[in-house]
Amino acid sequence: MTRLIPVDALPIPVMLIDADQMVGAVSPALTALLGPKLVGRHFITALRQPTLLEAIETVMQSGAPGRSQYLGRDGARDTTWDVTIVPEGRSVILTFEDRTAAQDVGQLRRDFVANVSHELRTPLTALQGFIETLRGAARDDPKARERFLGIMERETTRMTQLVTDLLSLSRVEEAERLRPNTAVNLGALIAGTLEDLGPIITDSGMKVTLEDNSAGVHVLGDSDQLRQVIANLVQNALKYGADGEKVEITVDPPAAFRKLRGLGLAFHVRDHGPGIAAHHLPRLTERFYRVDSHRARGQGGTGLGLAIVKHILNRHRGRLHIASTVGSGTTCTVVLPLAD
Repeated sequence: MTRLIPVDALPIPVMLIDADQMVGAVSPALTALLGPKLVGRHFITALRQPTLLEAIETVMQSGAPGRSQYLGRDGARDTTWDVTIVPEGRSVILTFEDRTAAQDVGQLRRDFVANVSHELRTPLTALQGFIETLRGAARDDPKARERFLGIMERETTRMTQLVTDLLSLSRVEEAERLRPNTAVNLGALIAGTLEDLGPIITDSGMKVTLEDNSAGVHVLGDSDQLRQVIANLVQNALKYGADGEKVEITVDPPAAFRKLRGLGLAFHVRDHGPGIAAHHLPRLTERFYRVDSHRARGQGGTGLGLAIVKHILNRHRGRLHIASTVGSGTTCTVVLPLAD
């Protein structure tokens, strides 16, 4: 003899609509989604979404299973649920499946493709125009030719950097679940990275200082990826810091961090630039997000640097915090768990 499981014992959102079109039973998960006191109400007043109501009525009339969607709200976040509608005798059973994460991934993919297309279309259009000009009106104009070739070189360099950053971001995302297990001397790594960045620092006309209070303590990490984090933060400070000012890097002594649930090591990269308005700060690690898109493109920025930093630190179980005050500069703080 088959034992029927009551709807209120199911862990997923389920609704039973009786033959009289009243809600006969709901699972606790559906109560959490739609609210209390659903049983005994007409299904129209319980669901209130025309597309879903039409699909339910179609199933009631035809006796064939159907599907629809329910659009909900979880705090400030929109949610999307696939609803399967199955006739059971004279009753109808609705089961709800949360598709919000899949919808978010799809939207992320569409936004990513749109952003990459936009980033590439602008320089490619410019290159095409310069090539046509060089073949025509500027064919015998040496000054115009040199100017156009200089612009073309900058645009191709920026596209090359964009492709490099996209490949780097892809590699970081692939390895994000694999936590590094190598001990890295963070202070020495920062010092070595600054040596590698020597020509860039010199060209910027700014001074970079390092105060290392780590006493040689090691963190768990991938030295190549951590070098990429350091270089990215320092280069951002050089690009957007005030001309002629300095960039200060400080490595703190080891300390306990609640978010790491243990001991960690923090370092700070501070510039003395114009600062960033507060409403921009939560979005700085989004792909292609720029505070000043025109200035960032002019300086060769791809809008992917901090997104790469975020994913690298996720892999290291680390944290990134950006603090800024307009007119007083920006400080980026990275916290990494100790090797011990």
